[in-house]
Amino acid sequence: MQFFLDSCDVQRISELHDIGLVDGITTNPSLVAKSGRKHAELLKEICSIIKGPVSAQVLSSDASGMLSEAKELLQISEQIVIKVPSTWEGLKVCKQLTDNGHPVNVTLCFSTAQALLAAKAGATYISPFIGRLDDIGGDGMGMIADICMAFENYPDIATQVLVASVRSPLHVVEAAKIGADIVTLPPHLLGQMLQHSLTDRGLEAFMNDSKAH
Repeated sequence: MQFFLDSCDVQRISELHDIGLVDGITTNPSLVAKSGRKHAELLKEICSIIKGPVSAQVLSSDASGMLSEAKELLQISEQIVIKVPSTWEGLKVCKQLTDNGHPVNVTLCFSTAQALLAAKAGATYISPFIGRLDDIGGDGMGMIADICMAFENYPDIATQVLVASVRSPLHVVEAAKIGADIVTLPPHLLGQMLQHSLTDRGLEAFMNDSKAH
């Protein structure tokens, strides 16, 4: 499984990348706004830190506007992956961009049906939002299992399942058990994956024992 960071925190991206934990980056308008920096400048710096894909989201709701934004974003780096919503206009843009060799991340996916349509339109990545689906009483991990099962039935589908809206280390583990290709998560959750009380107790015991001799 690949780990993407859902972050625009350049310092944390660099720190985690240095120990081999970052395969790619996903960004969204909210994360960019919190950074307080210009979009293009921020993306350029992130691309200079990592070698993997960096998803950048378009803001327009119509295909023409999305394509215009995508054209500007793609000039930043070859690593840029255009992020479009799971809408008809988004799928139009997905088809045009992928036909021209540009990777696309179809985001805000909340059903297996949407995932199948995105794959049909040539999406490089489909981003199902598990946490937000759970919030309204849905079954986020069940959706991931269904999407992976459906894709496995058709070897021609090259779309990768990128699990998004992750809320806990357990989500990551469950996604890995199902066989999702990628999970994107904020830096603090990546840190939580390493935490365990028994590890802490064990280290404390070792230190105490070493001081006794």
